[in-house]
Amino acid sequence: MMSSTNATQATTSSPKQSLFPFQLSTWQSQRLQQRVTHTLSHLILISGAVVMVLPFLWMLSTSFKAPGKTFVYPPEWIPAPIVWENYPNMWTALPFGKFFINSVKIAGLTTIGQLVTCSMAAFAFSILKFRGREFLFLLLIATLMIPYQVTLIPTFILFSKIGWVGTHLPLWVPAFWGGAFGTFLLRQFYLTIPIDLAESARIDGASIWQIFRYIYVPLSGPAMAALAIFTFMWSWNDLLNPLIYVAELDQLTLTIGLSFFQNQYGGKWTLMMAGAVVSILPILVIFFFAQKYFIQGIAMTGLKR
Repeated sequence: MMSSTNATQATTSSPKQSLFPFQLSTWQSQRLQQRVTHTLSHLILISGAVVMVLPFLWMLSTSFKAPGKTFVYPPEWIPAPIVWENYPNMWTALPFGKFFINSVKIAGLTTIGQLVTCSMAAFAFSILKFRGREFLFLLLIATLMIPYQVTLIPTFILFSKIGWVGTHLPLWVPAFWGGAFGTFLLRQFYLTIPIDLAESARIDGASIWQIFRYIYVPLSGPAMAALAIFTFMWSWNDLLNPLIYVAELDQLTLTIGLSFFQNQYGGKWTLMMAGAVVSILPILVIFFFAQKYFIQGIAMTGLKR
């Protein structure tokens, strides 16, 4: 009986082995699924990157083309011949050198103002304990929900009363008054720093300013870099504020200069694309050298203590 039972089991099990000779184990199926997911996600990201990069490549290619080859079909991605004169012609058509200097000045001062004031406010809201701290912080964050257009006219009236309209002061001085976004971003980062560092320094006799200057500022490099990039990009690409407060040609920023150039030389696409390349180049350079700190700062400001 035992031999017949074994023979029956052998005969019933052998067909299953022959029908599924390549059956994957649980670990192998999970590994295969991970590889497929990894490959598909990379393909989707690469496709999105190509779609995003194509307009910039067309802009760069057009800036080196001859005027008659701007809209040829099929598009010429590599200009033949390369017209290097588009950049000098663009630079001399309008005072783009002055526009560039004005943009660097305003964006630089705005970035410095935001870093100084937002870092001090974030330190106060995250480390110092005072009555009404949470309420004041929520009130500050609530200002992010107010559209900028709501405060545009009252702000313009205020600056006109003190005689700042027609100057660069309304474009960078408000940055030294603080900001809700920068304060929130740095506060989230400060909360990830162990409070024991501040308490130990306090026991050793360090003042509040020394704790902020020598402990929190050096440790907040990634978050400060992220805020600096955000602020510089916003100020550099700002079109509305310079259009409202500045009227003289020698006081225009690069964004207003490009808009003015489009109105004056609307058909010269090669020169316009050359100006667009010049305007976007500083942003690319800054992000290229600071992308490590930018990504690290964004990632760490989402953590909680």
